Amino acid sequence: MRAGSSRALARDQLTADDVRAGLDYDPETGIFRWRNPATKVVAGSIAGTLQRTYWMIHFRGVDYHAHRLAWLYVRGAWPTGEVDHRNGNRLDNRIANLRDATRSQNCANMGLASHNTSGFKGVSFYRQTGRWQAYIRHGGRRLHLGMFATAEDAAAAYDAAAIRLKGEFARTNAMIQAEAA
Repeated sequence: MRAGSSRALARDQLTADDVRAGLDYDPETGIFRWRNPATKVVAGSIAGTLQRTYWMIHFRGVDYHAHRLAWLYVRGAWPTGEVDHRNGNRLDNRIANLRDATRSQNCANMGLASHNTSGFKGVSFYRQTGRWQAYIRHGGRRLHLGMFATAEDAAAAYDAAAIRLKGEFARTNAMIQAEAA
């Protein structure tokens, strides 16, 4: 979307008061309900629809991510960066689960990539040596963390580096394994 487009302008001009006038937000559940619908929608009904992996709300002619509207509704201003879901669940829009993040921080909180074959984040099998390598992306670079006899040892090295480099935004292999159990 171009910065000068009318859609971008409308998105930037939306205020917290505008959102509060048209929607009710429950910070405990993360659900928006229509207060004064502009269409034939019934007041009190849940606002928005699931689009791909995010809850979207069509408001005043523009589609908004519900988590960004929740931030605006509660904090009174748009987030300075992206909105990260602490628990990784993109449909959990409770305000306690949302935090302002840079793109890098948001990426650090991602789970396993869909094409991952090792079962661990930051771990791959290195065929030439028959060992497992651990790596992490930081500061726009891929940092090599070492070669290991087992995938579990490589995952532990990734986890230690993630905690050190990513801090509270680190989504470690231990966390991913616990979520899967």
